[in-house]
Amino acid sequence: MEQLSNDRQIIRLEETESTNSYLRDLLKSQHLEEGSVVVADFQTAGRGQVGNSWYSDKGDNLLFSLLIYPTGIPANEQFIISRMVSLAIKNTLDQFADDIRIKWPNDIYWKERKIAGILIENSLQGKIIENSIIGIGLNLNQQIFPVELPNPVSLRQITATEQDKNYILDLLLKEFFLLYRSLQQGEKQVIEDEYMLDLYRANGYYWYEDANGRFQAEIDNVLPSGHLVLRTLDTNEERIYAFKEVQFI
Repeated sequence: MEQLSNDRQIIRLEETESTNSYLRDLLKSQHLEEGSVVVADFQTAGRGQVGNSWYSDKGDNLLFSLLIYPTGIPANEQFIISRMVSLAIKNTLDQFADDIRIKWPNDIYWKERKIAGILIENSLQGKIIENSIIGIGLNLNQQIFPVELPNPVSLRQITATEQDKNYILDLLLKEFFLLYRSLQQGEKQVIEDEYMLDLYRANGYYWYEDANGRFQAEIDNVLPSGHLVLRTLDTNEERIYAFKEVQFI
């Protein structure tokens, strides 16, 4: 992919249930060029990973979904897309703030607080990914969050400056397609290595909790499937987890 088609669509909505759902429904009725985007000021049913919801005040934040047609990525290695999206958001936010990290699998953190979340929905054709809809919720200008949210933060809170949503969107898409081109040029290992370096709690032992209780471990690896590999402090045991099977304490 040398460049994006001039026919790609940028659809801007005041309100929708979910930008991912809107884009998926649109794709059922027409062909959309790679790089097409749906942006909304407000989502009435914003979604996160595995049934989580995503909260955002109307007009304050960047809420959008991006369509790509990745070629040659096996279904069991689809996590490379998540790595690229996470890195693209981090690389964008690095231009405004320090201490941006990727919390496995793909939450974006500033210090101990969440600034962005990602929901990727892949359609498969056999064992290969046919298309990917990448949903991103990035807290840009919101200054007050509901008390029930554990640790949100916005870029405006970090920088004390109101942010231009369109400018941030352009930066983020640029960063993503730089990584996407690198993948298509065979630089998958570079992307995987960079993701590991930028992980939250990348170095050292920390507390985690699984179905059997709390334990201390270090992050050993993240597999192509997206599974997290932890190595325990006490027994040097390797433990492998899918999303939701282990918690960061």
